[in-house]
Amino acid sequence: MTATTLGTPARGGNAFGRQGRAETRELLDRGTYDLLVIGGGILGTSVAWHAAQSGLRVAMVDAGDFAGATSSASSKLVHGGLRYLQTGAVRLVAENHHERRVLAKDVAPHLVNPLTFHLPVYRGGPHSAAKLGAGVFAYSALSAFGDGVGRVISPAKAAAANPGLRTENLKAVAVYSDHQMNDSRVALMTVRAAVESGAVTLNHAEVTGLRCAGGRVTGAELRDRLDGTEFGVDARLVLNATGPWVDHVRRMEDPGAAPSIRLSKGAHLVLRRRSPWRAALATPIDRYRITFALPWEDQLLLGTTDEAYEGDPADVRATEADIAQILDEASLSVRREHLSRDLMTYAFAGLRVLPGGPGGVESAKRETVVSEGRGGMLSVAGGKWTTYRHIGRAVMNKLAALPSVGGTAGAAGVPVPVSSLVRRTPLPGIANPDAVAHRLLADGRTGAGMDPATARQLATHYGSLAFDVARLVDEDAALGERIHPDGPEIWAQVVYARDREWAQTVDDVLRRRTTLTVRGLDTEPVRDRVAALLAAHED
Repeated sequence: MTATTLGTPARGGNAFGRQGRAETRELLDRGTYDLLVIGGGILGTSVAWHAAQSGLRVAMVDAGDFAGATSSASSKLVHGGLRYLQTGAVRLVAENHHERRVLAKDVAPHLVNPLTFHLPVYRGGPHSAAKLGAGVFAYSALSAFGDGVGRVISPAKAAAANPGLRTENLKAVAVYSDHQMNDSRVALMTVRAAVESGAVTLNHAEVTGLRCAGGRVTGAELRDRLDGTEFGVDARLVLNATGPWVDHVRRMEDPGAAPSIRLSKGAHLVLRRRSPWRAALATPIDRYRITFALPWEDQLLLGTTDEAYEGDPADVRATEADIAQILDEASLSVRREHLSRDLMTYAFAGLRVLPGGPGGVESAKRETVVSEGRGGMLSVAGGKWTTYRHIGRAVMNKLAALPSVGGTAGAAGVPVPVSSLVRRTPLPGIANPDAVAHRLLADGRTGAGMDPATARQLATHYGSLAFDVARLVDEDAALGERIHPDGPEIWAQVVYARDREWAQTVDDVLRRRTTLTVRGLDTEPVRDRVAALLAAHED
């Protein structure tokens, strides 16, 4: 099989894919939008989605790929925040639980998966079994016991679920429930939801300056990073949702703008698993910090660190010191043979955006900061994946108070009141992943010969859209072959990423549309074939 035979270029325009890129630039350049969102991470995509649902004319651009930075470098958790109970933030935990369960049940059951957590209590550790037992019970109570009752189990029972658990000096294990996800896939589905609601989006489009008139910010100048094309966008309101770069964009509006945020680096490691893990480990490092060992994408995800970062956000990476720290902290509860460096497939780091202020980053509140500049540009930073829908709605409420948004909408600003939007609008592809996987295997047309691991991977990353991927295999059997023999992904996913998910570069495909990079399977032959597929579409 050669890459040039994999998938022929689609005929006609396609607003979802590479072929619609020039058309999208033209739409942005010629139109006037109610809202321009700069930044396609969790905050930008959520606001764009909700704003488009409300009837606003929305444009969203990102200098890199959608969720290409911090938003795809998370711990992959959708959780209530057990550690917040220590600070008395009971209401916050309850709100997080509500959002977590809405995502898992109504919005994205195809992307958000339940996960049991074990919290080990070792002799001499920072917390007692009684304290942690009470904590996980209260934690489950705040979710109305919708995921069972938090409890304490014996070391032997915990070891049966996790062969990698270190049992020396282990006194007890507290158990609770949360959820996890593939953050890149949730981001992409949110972008798709925004587009299906009418938003115009473009990745790899860098803002080089702001347009101003009468002292007000009225749009932005942009440059396509792929071919250098320069263009612009006119908008009645500009929202700066650029995460670690939020102050950089603020200084485009006001060169003297004081810093509004500080950054904390969080690094993670991905390792191959030696044995199945049926529960995650959340191990206390001290009174405030926890280190995670999470079964994720058939791998083991370890992390995270928490240290102040003052460098260029574009240069953030997992250093040798980060790797050593993560492995050392993981060894508190994970057996050493499961932490061999030979098992490492990937290391990554992201930046938490925290409010400015005194004290260390480890104690800073994980809250969202919204500010308005002297030219009227709104800036939003912070937040977390679990509450990203809630944050999007909060920003929309802010927009509702701005009479200039929405043109003729009147003083409310937003054509449809935020309170009247469907509160649990599902993301595209919503379906029971078990049912999707079963049909992929049982359907004689779309699932003939499909490997069970591939069917499961498609079901849990695309939901019902997996059938669109499978139909590509019907049209070209070569697309049903695995990209790498050690991973579940097939070549049809590359074509789908190119044509329907805005993938522009090899890393867009391998790091965020698929899991090849995190599995350590993005070999040079794989990268060359993906590059050829992307290039073939442009010919």
